[in-house]
Amino acid sequence: MTDHIKIRPATGNWTVRAGGAVLGESTDALELIEGDYTPVIYFPPGDIAMAFLEASDTTSTYPYKGAARFYSIITKSGVIKDAVWSYEDPSPAIAALKGYLAFYTSKVAVEQV
Repeated sequence: MTDHIKIRPATGNWTVRAGGAVLGESTDALELIEGDYTPVIYFPPGDIAMAFLEASDTTSTYPYKGAARFYSIITKSGVIKDAVWSYEDPSPAIAALKGYLAFYTSKVAVEQV
């Protein structure tokens, strides 16, 4: 039943910003399309300033995807809790996203530039 999940290269240049800082920019991002949900952009970790991220104790398991690990973003103005997630050991349906980082767009800005 994983045929409702599609992963493809995200066209163009993508950026993520939080707390007035650019956390990353990528031309190698991937786009996850899952059913009727809004597509999600996943950034390769090498394109993100990992010094802004702090591993959280939060984890969650999702059907068809596996266990997600969460990160908080440390900014000058404070901490944005659990704003980032990653699948470090994903299910086969999303193996291409292993280690990539996604950001809650309700907490940070993810934009195509």
